[in-house]
Amino acid sequence: MSPLGPQESAVAVNAVTEAGRMAPKDYDAVLLASFGGPEGQEDVIPFLRNVTRGRGIPDERLEEVSHHYRANGGVSPINQQNRELKAALEAELAARGIGMPVLWGNRNWDPYIPQTLQDAYDAGHRKLLMVTTSAYSCYSSCRQYREDIGMALTETGLDGKLEVDKVRQYFDHPGFVEPFIEGTAAGIADVRSQLEAAGTSGAPIHVLFATHSIPTRDADAAGRSVDEPREFAEGSAYVAQHLAAGTEVMRRVEDESGLSAPWSLVYQSRSGAPHVPWLEPDINDAIEDLAKQGVKGIVIVPLGFVSDHMEVVWDLDTEAMETCSNLGLAATRVPTPGTHHRFVSGLVDLICERTAANNIADRPAATPLGPWYDVCRPGCCANFRGEKPTIAGADTTVGTGHDPHPSARQDAQ
Repeated sequence: MSPLGPQESAVAVNAVTEAGRMAPKDYDAVLLASFGGPEGQEDVIPFLRNVTRGRGIPDERLEEVSHHYRANGGVSPINQQNRELKAALEAELAARGIGMPVLWGNRNWDPYIPQTLQDAYDAGHRKLLMVTTSAYSCYSSCRQYREDIGMALTETGLDGKLEVDKVRQYFDHPGFVEPFIEGTAAGIADVRSQLEAAGTSGAPIHVLFATHSIPTRDADAAGRSVDEPREFAEGSAYVAQHLAAGTEVMRRVEDESGLSAPWSLVYQSRSGAPHVPWLEPDINDAIEDLAKQGVKGIVIVPLGFVSDHMEVVWDLDTEAMETCSNLGLAATRVPTPGTHHRFVSGLVDLICERTAANNIADRPAATPLGPWYDVCRPGCCANFRGEKPTIAGADTTVGTGHDPHPSARQDAQ
C-alpha cells in the first residue's frame, strides 16, 4: 500500500478478548498524567535534562534542540492545556454527581508524578484511576506511564499503600474520534473554499493524518504480547490503531457531510541518531511528494495528539504549514480534541467504565481494534532499556535494554 494513497480499513486479524478487562472498583480520585513542559526560558534546559536523564547528553546539545521552545518564549503550551483539561474534567464529574477529585502529575516538569502521589496519599486517597494524555499503544504512550507510576510508588515508599490503575488506551473511543470527524469535515470545506477563492475550484486535495514518529523497533513491539499473539496492519498496533482511527474518521466525514478526499498516515517530530530507523514518511516529505503529483490543497489532521502542544504548534503549525506555503498549496490544520465537550465527556465515560459507582458497562469502540485492554498483556510495548516496575499490567516488569526515545523532542506523549 502506498503511503500516499487512499487507505483501506486497518484492523487486527484477531478480535480483542475479555482477558484484559478489570472489574470495577471504588476509586478515591482521578490522576491526570502527562508529559509536562517548560514554562519560561530559564526552564528549557532543566526540562530537557529531565527528558534525557541518564543518556549523558551535554547541555550544548540540548541547547541545539531547544529552538522550538525558545521561539515560543520558553513555554510549552502543554501545562496550561492540562490545567484546562483538569478543570473541564472536574466540571464534567461534578455535573454527573461524581465526587472524585482530579489530581495532576507530569513526567518531566512540575507537578511531578512522585510528589502528586505523595500528596494524594497524605490527603487520604488510597485508590487512584489514571487517565493519560496519550491515546495510542506504544512504549512512550502507555508502558512508560505505567513505569513512571511503578517507579514513583517505589521511590516514595507508597508501593503496597497506594493503588494506581489506568484506563484503557482510547484511540478509538467515540469521545476521542468524534472531534476529529467534526474538524476534518470543516478542514476539507475550508481548503475547498481557499481553492475556490484562488480560482482553482475542484483542484485535488489530500488529507494527512499526522502522528509522532517512533523508532520502528518500538512500533514493532507495540501491542505485542507473549501470551496472546495478535496480527496488526503493517505489523504494529501503533500504526494499525492510527490507520483504523483515520479510516473511521473519513468514513464518518463522508457519511455525515458528503465530503471526501484521498488520505494517508504521515509522521512528524522524528529525532535521535540518524542510523536508527523511525516510522516514515515525514509529513514535510509527504507534502512535497503530493505537490509533485498535482495536489493543490492539504488538510492536516493531528490524529496522534490530544492537545495543541509544542509538537503541534511547531512541527505542524510552523514547519508543515510553511512547507505548504512555499509550495503554493492551500492548507489548514484541524484542531486537536483539547477540551472539546465530546472528548471531556468521553474521558469521564472511560472513568465510569472502571468505577463501581456510576458504572458504565458498555465499552464503545469506533473501530474493530477495540475496546483496548484495561490490563496490558505481558510484554506489551516492551521497554528495551531494561526492567522497571510497572502498574496496570498482567506482568510487573519488562524486558531487555534499549533507549526508545534518545532525543529531547518528545513533548507529544
